[in-house]
Amino acid sequence: MRILSILLVLWFIIGALAGLQRHYYSGSDASCAKAGTIAVTILAGPLNYVGANPKISACTVPQPSS
Repeated sequence: MRILSILLVLWFIIGALAGLQRHYYSGSDASCAKAGTIAVTILAGPLNYVGANPKISACTVPQPSS
């Protein structure tokens, strides 16, 4: 179980490094699509280095009912 936890943490660190190399953390244009792209890049982890380039182009937020 301990090895699995270590592998999972390493997976996320590699994904975060991929986002850093793609400059996803810089800039001030915060949007739902940018946050989604960062999240799926981190979740993809090492797959980013074998050709995966996950991106979220648009997302919709539910509007409150009135």
